[in-house]
Amino acid sequence: MPETELKIKDVALKEELSKRYLSYAMSTIVARSLPDVRDGLKPVHRRLLFAMRQLHLDPKTGYKKCARVVGDVIGKYHPHGDVGVYGAMVRLAQDFSVRYPLVDGQGNFGNIDGDGAAAMRYTEARLTDFAMALMEGLADDAVDFVDTYDGEEQEPAVMPAAVPNLLCNGSTGIAVGMATNIPTHNLSEVCDALLYLIENRQATDEALVSRIKGPDFPTGGVIVDSFENIVNTYKQGKGSFRIRAKWQKEDLGHGTYQIVVSEIPYGVVKSKLIEKIAELLNDKKLPLLADVRDESAEDIRIVLEPKNRLVDADMLMELLFKETELESKFNMNMNVLDSDGVPRVMSLSEVLSSYLAHRHEVLKRRTNHRLSKILARLEILSGYLIAFLNLDEIIRIIREEDEPKPVMMQKFALSDNQSEAILNMKLKSLRKLEESEIKAEYESLSDEKTSLEALLGDESKRWIALSNEIKQTKERFGKKTALGRRKTEFASAPKDVEITIEALVEKEPVTVILSQKGWIRMVKGYVNLSDEFKFKDDDGLLKAIHAQTTDKIVLLDTSGKFFTLQASDIPSGRGFGQPLRLMVDLANGDNIAEMFVFEPGASYVLASNTGHGFVVDENHIIAQTRIGRKIMNLAEGEKAMFCKKIVGDMVAVVGQNRKLLIFKVYEIPTMARGRGVKLQKYKDCEMTDIQIFDSNVGFSYNRSGGVAVEKNLMGWLSHRAQAGKLVPFGFPKTNTFFKE
Repeated sequence: MPETELKIKDVALKEELSKRYLSYAMSTIVARSLPDVRDGLKPVHRRLLFAMRQLHLDPKTGYKKCARVVGDVIGKYHPHGDVGVYGAMVRLAQDFSVRYPLVDGQGNFGNIDGDGAAAMRYTEARLTDFAMALMEGLADDAVDFVDTYDGEEQEPAVMPAAVPNLLCNGSTGIAVGMATNIPTHNLSEVCDALLYLIENRQATDEALVSRIKGPDFPTGGVIVDSFENIVNTYKQGKGSFRIRAKWQKEDLGHGTYQIVVSEIPYGVVKSKLIEKIAELLNDKKLPLLADVRDESAEDIRIVLEPKNRLVDADMLMELLFKETELESKFNMNMNVLDSDGVPRVMSLSEVLSSYLAHRHEVLKRRTNHRLSKILARLEILSGYLIAFLNLDEIIRIIREEDEPKPVMMQKFALSDNQSEAILNMKLKSLRKLEESEIKAEYESLSDEKTSLEALLGDESKRWIALSNEIKQTKERFGKKTALGRRKTEFASAPKDVEITIEALVEKEPVTVILSQKGWIRMVKGYVNLSDEFKFKDDDGLLKAIHAQTTDKIVLLDTSGKFFTLQASDIPSGRGFGQPLRLMVDLANGDNIAEMFVFEPGASYVLASNTGHGFVVDENHIIAQTRIGRKIMNLAEGEKAMFCKKIVGDMVAVVGQNRKLLIFKVYEIPTMARGRGVKLQKYKDCEMTDIQIFDSNVGFSYNRSGGVAVEKNLMGWLSHRAQAGKLVPFGFPKTNTFFKE
């Protein structure tokens, strides 16, 4: 019991939780989620490639079952589950996920439609040339090796990375409190930037971006960002790229056409994209589109049929770009582990500089390794030459001495390695030809030794050698190869295109008729508004206006709500139309007070029956949904009655008491919503009409024998909220300017 008590320690729970969570967080960041800036690999990828190399799965050999590879990885190197390892392996084999696949898969490794790979017992794999280049130099002491998790074997801490894998294949991952998301790039362009950086060590990000240009996604597409935005993104190590699908217009003859999408943005699942377009089509949210079909085989071919031949293709695509993943954003976050294992967000120049520093270190280590091998071989060769010069004595010592090795070492000043090599020499090597070959090899290695020592002693020569390596990599995987050509194109940032109904509906004149009982219909052409229209029994005309099929029709109800209808959606024919309540959510007890054609840029005076009102501009009266848009707040028993377009500088208001008041329009405030101010003062009566007019023209009203125009305003001119004066002689008894 005392021994047990000694093992128990009192600790603060908060402190202990903090330590353990920090330990977990660092493990996730360093050992699982963030790539190393030097080779662009996470530990699972590095261990996977190394295990495949140990299984001799190079591009020239046959394939092996993925289950065998995964078994080796989790058994020797990676202390995690097989699902994560196989998932990482599958992604490295998908040419639509990585720009330069590291795994050559045989079998079902998934597709761009989102279908998963077959089980690992059914698939096979081997390494690609790109992966082999990533590991070139492992046998030459190019990098450090560390113990595996069980201490039984060793694994590389980082790959030599003869190819700039981080930028070429990108990376994505979510750690604790941080994440990374790096796009893929074109190897030729990255190599050009590296070569430029070697020549200009203080190169700016702008100069580097002019060579890299931007991401090069395996699925192609079009980047529609400005050069300034791309430079700023790379400079900060954070930002976003706008990617659009690549499309073209196919002429079908007779004025008809279809649109074919051949490339989609990176990371978009094709099947889900088409499902989304079909869903929007069924919900009637894509009025310009008639149908969508997937005719893809090995290449992507999504066919979009416009509603009719009048639909503008650019406008249709702009609508689809706004509503679907045919346009997407890639949010870049260049968060990586530096050479010291510290996570941080790097700019493009920092990433390239870190890679060059790593390759420079690899070059020195491989040179030192080769130099040590040469020195060891030269030592052996010099011993062989001594043996050939003293062949008879060497043979005598071997034949007569019990311990020939120390005797030879003492007599000919040989080293232990030289003596051992002489003793292990085969008899057939004693021929004259072998001696000449040894001399030739000795001279060749001596020259190479001198060259390597000069390389190690001169940094400028090392950078020249590194430049040559990068040029060879560019030649091997560059744009001259099928894999190396650029896939993603660039275009200027698109201008905002307004999707208008004119693109879908043919413009023609119509007359919109609204009855007192709330029935609405459309008649083609401009009908005389003074004609008698047919209505149901006990119904009559409320409002009739001239419009175009492409116009928006605005309605104001007595509750202060605005509704918007598309003129082309109003039923036409010889009948009575249809109830307006089927098209808008008009509340019970509310009726339509005004109906007019929407005019961009216009302003209106909105007024109630109690004489309150304000000015509202066109931006606030358009309703996007059928429930309408509440603009005027009303007191109990108050109703919104008037909405008059401002066409002059004066306002004339008349009430039931036959009092007329005229004042300046600017006295009415402009509001987005509210009750407004008092326009005319009343006592036990209501406002009956309002007119906006130009002071130079005067106000007009119906009078027996025609229309009267009153230009002398002095009798009624005053300020807002006054009672006004009696109307002029002959003013209609209805106390309205034109209503009978």
